[in-house]
Amino acid sequence: MATLDQYKSLYKWMIIPMVVMQLGIFMDYWGDFSDNAWSVHIHYWTGTVWYLYLIIQPYYATHGQLNKHRTNGIIGMVLAGGVAITALSMLNRDIESAHRAAEFPERFGPFKPWFFHGVIFVEIVMMTAFIYAVVQSIIHRKNLANHSWWLISSVFIIMFPALGRGIQAAWFMIVGVTPETSVLTSLYFTSFIIIVLTLLTAWKYGEIKHPATYLAVGVNIINCLIEPVGKSESIQSLFEAMIKG
Repeated sequence: MATLDQYKSLYKWMIIPMVVMQLGIFMDYWGDFSDNAWSVHIHYWTGTVWYLYLIIQPYYATHGQLNKHRTNGIIGMVLAGGVAITALSMLNRDIESAHRAAEFPERFGPFKPWFFHGVIFVEIVMMTAFIYAVVQSIIHRKNLANHSWWLISSVFIIMFPALGRGIQAAWFMIVGVTPETSVLTSLYFTSFIIIVLTLLTAWKYGEIKHPATYLAVGVNIINCLIEPVGKSESIQSLFEAMIKG
């Protein structure tokens, strides 16, 4: 049975995904800060605070501050809803980007309209999985191992967009950007990195066979389906009909 001592250093380890996420998103967010939509700012900061919570909460729980841990846990559940809702509220931006990519292909280079439809798909999958993991952490709040690992897994479930942007930017710097440049190679590599981080963390805490581990790995495998799903005309039609400004 898991004990609090087993997780005493967890808060230190959770700093790593926080740093990875911030480095990945840094130029994409701060590089054009004043041009970002209000919804982007809200999503960035709710996501950042969620990652901070996953550093602070293990510290409180394992350093004699359980009352603070429980109180912040209630606030954290509201915050988790904000992370998901703000992400889903931005999907119309992807629809608009798909339209602009079709109208002005020279401005979007390698990013074709199908790419943005594929992004919508993976965002919906990620946020659904994220909320599921958070709900499971609530259901299993009296079981330390389950409660902790469901919340830890949420980090790896939603890391893809931030880390993917950073790795994609680095990839473009290396190979250059032309209409023929692959936009997917860097994203496949992103999924690989996240899966490795997930499995290493699961191994450290003895949770390789936990359902949350399977969920986090599965989501990042699904993230590799951006192209086939994005190119599906039926999926495109569904998103166009469902997501309106």
